[in-house]
Amino acid sequence: MATLNLPGGAVTLVAGPAPTAATGWTRTAYAAAHVVADPLADNDPWLDCAVDWERTLAFREHLWSLGFGVAEAMDTAQRGMGLDWPTSLELIRRSTALAKAGGHLIASGAGTDHLAPSPSVTVDHVIRAYEEQCEAVEVAGSRVILMASRALVQAAKGPDDYARVYERVLGGLEQPAILHWLGEMFDPALAGYWGAADHMEAMNSAVSVIAANAAKVDGIKISLLSAEKEIAMRRRLPEGVRMYTGDDFNYPDLIAGDDQGYSHALLGIFDPIAGVAARALGQLGQGDVEAYHATFAPSVPLSRHIFRAPTRFYKTGVVFMAYLCGHQDHFTMIGGQESARSTLHLAEIVRMANACGLFTDPELTAARARPVFAARGVEV
Repeated sequence: MATLNLPGGAVTLVAGPAPTAATGWTRTAYAAAHVVADPLADNDPWLDCAVDWERTLAFREHLWSLGFGVAEAMDTAQRGMGLDWPTSLELIRRSTALAKAGGHLIASGAGTDHLAPSPSVTVDHVIRAYEEQCEAVEVAGSRVILMASRALVQAAKGPDDYARVYERVLGGLEQPAILHWLGEMFDPALAGYWGAADHMEAMNSAVSVIAANAAKVDGIKISLLSAEKEIAMRRRLPEGVRMYTGDDFNYPDLIAGDDQGYSHALLGIFDPIAGVAARALGQLGQGDVEAYHATFAPSVPLSRHIFRAPTRFYKTGVVFMAYLCGHQDHFTMIGGQESARSTLHLAEIVRMANACGLFTDPELTAARARPVFAARGVEV
């Protein structure tokens, strides 16, 4: 045990169980993985991205060892918030090569982030940008996660333009894709996606697109932080098209499901709580629903805290946890995003993660936490 005199009160860190792989999962579960920045790169960290490839790929091996698929180069990896397309493609190539060598599950983000939104960008420009990235992802050997496009929001005049884009892009893929509806709470530039500001109206457009292209859609991940909206959409999906929950607030109930179905998972929170999530999914696979909910329950307040508004800054908490748990040797992020959350926010992460049993080596965690808080003027 180790004690930290955190703002808001002291906390005694207690060793949690070592993460172990669980078998017999009845849900497909992807963890959207973060990237480890290279803290010694000679660059301008607010403008350039430099990745520590060894530690970044080692973390993916960690996730695979627990049974997760890796959702690569997504918003958790700071896509659109520091990680550019050329570096994303390098990440996808490296991760996919490792996945194929080890027989692991991977799907990777393809979007239009190399196309800057502007009044001059047309729907045809968006289609070509999507096709360029999709081709590169499939050539690398990965399934595509078709990410929401900031450029499409500006270029589209309504739902018909979304239908045109998705029909064209999906039609050119070799494998069915996972669609990704990322809500404006995660990225304000995506407000009005699918051609409507109202989520239920937008859902009508999205379901129509999926129904028209069902053979090319493995599933859809929605990140709206609303269990009700996810369940409503899940019940409308064509047979064979899966719902992947992206709800970092309500994931235990959505994955467990109800008498009309359940969600699979593609979650950023599975990055910092991988050990807990693996154990819970194993319990669900064994039919022990009570143990499943008991295992997941302490992680929900932590997840809601990490993903609190402004939600787009959740990556800071994810990387802070990776640092505290020994997956990287520093708390430095691409784009200087380690500064995006307050000292009090970080202190609460430590307190809540301890309650989840996520720190397997309390002395290591305490030794790592102290310099972070000291740099912010707090001796813990």
